[in-house]
Amino acid sequence: MPQVTFTANLQRHLDVPSLEVDGTRVGDVLAQVFKRKPRLRSYIVDDQGRLRRHVNVFVNSQMIADREGLSDTVRPDDEVFVFQALSGG
Repeated sequence: MPQVTFTANLQRHLDVPSLEVDGTRVGDVLAQVFKRKPRLRSYIVDDQGRLRRHVNVFVNSQMIADREGLSDTVRPDDEVFVFQALSGG
């Protein structure tokens, strides 16, 4: 099963340890995560299910291409990393 890991910034607000979940697409994997951690959803995707602007998702070392449909392929041995961008001065 793919393993999903979250940035430390998200872990400051929510308990989000690395999880192993089923799924063959990024959207499927995140949906499984949100079933276990429903409060996490609003930090990661908007009300249309699109990735929020300040969030980046990588499958292994490759940033996903489809931020709206989350259709990028995930294999069982892949690692999915969810990063929350920081801004400010």
